[in-house]
Amino acid sequence: MEDYLIRAITTNKELRALALRSTNLVAEAQKRHKTTPVATAALGRVLNGALLTASLVKSGEEIVLKIDGTGPAKKIIAEANQKGEVRGYIANPQLEFNTTEEGKLDVAKAVGAGELSLTKIMDMKEPYTGSVPLVSGEIGEDLTYYFTASEQIPSAVGLGVMVDKDLSVKAAGGFLIQLLPEASEETIKLLEKNLAELKSISSLIDQGFSPEEILDSLLGDLDYRVMARKEVQFKCKCSRARSYELIAGLGKEDIKETLEKEEQIEIKCHFCGETYVFTKNEIEKLLSEIDKAEEH
Repeated sequence: MEDYLIRAITTNKELRALALRSTNLVAEAQKRHKTTPVATAALGRVLNGALLTASLVKSGEEIVLKIDGTGPAKKIIAEANQKGEVRGYIANPQLEFNTTEEGKLDVAKAVGAGELSLTKIMDMKEPYTGSVPLVSGEIGEDLTYYFTASEQIPSAVGLGVMVDKDLSVKAAGGFLIQLLPEASEETIKLLEKNLAELKSISSLIDQGFSPEEILDSLLGDLDYRVMARKEVQFKCKCSRARSYELIAGLGKEDIKETLEKEEQIEIKCHFCGETYVFTKNEIEKLLSEIDKAEEH
């Protein structure tokens, strides 16, 4: 089952709707960060929220979704773009196994109180950040509140990750529905009814629902047109070349000091867990390049 996202609009132009299946992508994040079940669910929800939000921005723009909570999860960050690429990490990947009274993974307890912030990185413009207090720590509800309070767009967001008994990711995905200015009272009531009857998003995906079928459940009798369909994937921007540039920016004294202690320099990417190792010879070559540049 491939991971993909669809963006649609109802033919009456009253609702914008997106649905996402991301099981493989969240499994990739779990593998890279070696997350425990609650950390997998928390990080997966933030990755899903970032992907859905990034599908609303203009081409070439990116978004950074950050959850800064008082709970043991600490910070959770995801970066996504309009191409369907996302990367992210959780500050504490080894969260203890906590469940709610209903037996679900307790993401809210892991996140705690705090703040949700959303940064839009735009071409040729200063980045813009909006933030709101966390209302529940469930991520989906917090993002719903962000759109309604910060951007004045009444919205409904559902995000879910189901972890199997063998700790693998069984199902993951989400939806985002926004009222457009023309939305009638009748459409709003219909949507509220469908949302109230909807099972958890991860259980629908576990049953084999596609993003189109998720929208069918949410929109009921409302006709809609799919405006875009795209594959989504966990993809990092890090590279050996970028890591080399990062070392070069440290300054000669810091580089020499690290090299004396370690005999090599390792750079580990927060976002994907990839480690780049640079040997003593490579670093000495870099130092001679810095010396030459200074002479000129």
